[in-house]
Amino acid sequence: MESKDIVIIGGGVAGLSAGLYASRSGMDSVVIDAGGGGQVLEIYNLENYPGIFPAENGTKLIENLMKQAESFGAKIIYSEILSIDKKDNLFFVKTGKTEFVAKSVIYATGAAHSKLGIPGEEQFAGAGVSYCAVCDGPFFKNKRVVVVGGGDSACSEALYLANIASHVDLIHRRNELRATKAVAEKIFSNPKIDVHFNFIAKEILGKERVSGINIENVDTKQISLLETDAVFIFVGMEPRTSLLETLKKDENGYIITDEKMATSVPGLFIAGDVRSKPLRQIITAASDGAVAAVCAAKYVKTL
Repeated sequence: MESKDIVIIGGGVAGLSAGLYASRSGMDSVVIDAGGGGQVLEIYNLENYPGIFPAENGTKLIENLMKQAESFGAKIIYSEILSIDKKDNLFFVKTGKTEFVAKSVIYATGAAHSKLGIPGEEQFAGAGVSYCAVCDGPFFKNKRVVVVGGGDSACSEALYLANIASHVDLIHRRNELRATKAVAEKIFSNPKIDVHFNFIAKEILGKERVSGINIENVDTKQISLLETDAVFIFVGMEPRTSLLETLKKDENGYIITDEKMATSVPGLFIAGDVRSKPLRQIITAASDGAVAAVCAAKYVKTL
């Protein structure tokens, strides 16, 4: 069993920012990552982070952030988190490799992609069904692809795929995109992207790999077939809260904290996309991590 001042769970932007600030505050800290860097790795062009211009990809950002956190003394390990318990003033964090005892825990596990729950989705996962355009887009060079969703993520991924695929069909259940105006305008001006408003995905078709998708008009209930080589799904996120089921959450399942990122459990702080807040972006994840680390360090010093 290893003893630490602060254990940080999650190695995305929020977790690594927390590791950076915790170490700079003189805390003996460890960042435990089970997911390999978080959602930022899926970003092709990071255009809206202040100071990063011209745009760079998310992989480069996370690599730099890891080096930066480690340079100040943060330890980073890769392991599954099995449990988090608290006894008296100490937290016990059990991983697949070892167990840590700590005075404070920062939970920054982020969120996972929501699924459609339609026939063919699980069957063709990895065989044409994907939740990451940057990861899998290059496999579909000069082929037709479908993107399901209408928010910033779906539209950004559709724009990325338009650089690779021969054609992109964007399927959205509403009559207008939820993406920001700047992103939506890029969608409408791209000749390789067709937007299908008021349609929902009903079934993904194929034999060994995806060959098409049935979509349904929400008004007429008419079913149409789109031939495609891949279906990329971006229909929202689900917070990873399984290790903290007893904490208070909002109506969407995100953990509620105060402005110090603190929960009702003394010494337990939350940062990043797993937290209830009005905006989930890289900039807010970094901010959450910094605030959580500084407040956790202050808490540790009171013990």
